[in-house]
Amino acid sequence: MPSILGRLVQALVGMGLLSATVAPPAVAAVPTGGLAIKHIYPHDTGAFTEGLFYLGGDLFESTGMPGRSDVRRVRLVDGVVLQAQPIAANLFGEGIVNWGGEILSLTWQDQIGFRWDLKALKPKTSFRYAGEGWALTQDGKHLIMSDGTPILRFRDPVTFKEVRHIQVTADGRPVPNLNELEWVKGEILANVWQTHLIARIDPVTGKVKAWIDLGSLPETQGGNPDAVLNGIAYDREHDRLFVTGKYWPHLYEIRLTPPKAGR
Repeated sequence: MPSILGRLVQALVGMGLLSATVAPPAVAAVPTGGLAIKHIYPHDTGAFTEGLFYLGGDLFESTGMPGRSDVRRVRLVDGVVLQAQPIAANLFGEGIVNWGGEILSLTWQDQIGFRWDLKALKPKTSFRYAGEGWALTQDGKHLIMSDGTPILRFRDPVTFKEVRHIQVTADGRPVPNLNELEWVKGEILANVWQTHLIARIDPVTGKVKAWIDLGSLPETQGGNPDAVLNGIAYDREHDRLFVTGKYWPHLYEIRLTPPKAGR
């Protein structure tokens, strides 16, 4: 089985973000932890998952693809979609986050976001931003946004203006393709697109404190290149962490195992 370093390097080389002839980033020095599965829940295999969060007993999920993007409320126990609102057919839906009585959602390359009424799941207003939109989370003070680069942007929840940003690094090297985000116990958890890894990021320095290797989950062994790991949600009240992916048949409640020194 390829090492954590090997899998990440292979993914970056395949996407043209790293030359096979150049020494790879020293991500092996960052400690790596795994997981234990606590519970398995059904997940809609038609959902191209882009954003995920848990609130008030339910999951809120956003899905992508033109003509198929929506924002939905999902019953955790059986994966039943309780509410769903489509996004315009010409838009590609991306990440979501709750703030107050609203949900904010992004689109991929259209530079437009939406505010939704949290209870009714109805669109209220739209807003603009520069660059791509990938994912959102929040730390109780600011929204945190990824755009596929190593940069995470902290934004004002009301105006959506950038307040500050951090560059995410592992052993001093930028980590690209930061995707779905979740704020968990003072850290930012981020899926690294097209890998089996979640980065545990220090929100002040941007340094990756540890990797979480989810390569043991059955869906990561599949042959569909689009069915990648993407979706992190945290139940703060009951200290439960959930993960899933695009088109995955399952959503997993997991317990993290202690990270070990990098190989």
